Amino acid sequence: MIVLGLTGSIGMGKSTTAKMFAEAGVPVHDSDETVHRLYAGKAAPLVEAAFPGTTLSGAVDRKKLAERVLGDAAALKRLEAIIHPLVRADADAFLARKRAAGAPLVVLDIPLLFETGGRGRVDKVVVVTASAEIQRARVLARQGMTEKKLASILARQVPDAKKREAADFVIDTGQGFEAARAAVDAIVAELVGDKAGGPA
Repeated sequence: MIVLGLTGSIGMGKSTTAKMFAEAGVPVHDSDETVHRLYAGKAAPLVEAAFPGTTLSGAVDRKKLAERVLGDAAALKRLEAIIHPLVRADADAFLARKRAAGAPLVVLDIPLLFETGGRGRVDKVVVVTASAEIQRARVLARQGMTEKKLASILARQVPDAKKREAADFVIDTGQGFEAARAAVDAIVAELVGDKAGGPA
């Protein structure tokens, strides 16, 4: 089974690209979706213990948590120490299930793949990219996003150019949906031909 790591800086179109892999029949493990699930479940009491007052009705209040950790490197490290092992365990269970099912190719969607030393967990890496102008416009269009928040997030991410250099495949999402979809199909064809592995 080939494990393909999918990553890219904020606003580069990673989530959309992950959906395209799923539509092409490749099982995808989505780290962001896993975090959402953990925040509503087993991670909530751990986060509340570390950051009192950040949960509501047994689930993490992402807005309150963001106010607590954004711009505070020590707090962010504490949060990552709670969340990253849980996400990794979830991904490992996903890989074991797909390997047992005989899937020839799976995608691990890992936003901070290079930043968290995740390169060794995957066989190949796809980096999604777009121009800095497109990236900025996409991110600033998000609710609650500010120039300051964006700068703080980008400061923690490996620069896009470095990610592209380290990638096995690069998908430029600034070229539109059809071009991105064609790039996804070409990667799947190159790695496994037409045996993608059935529905995600």
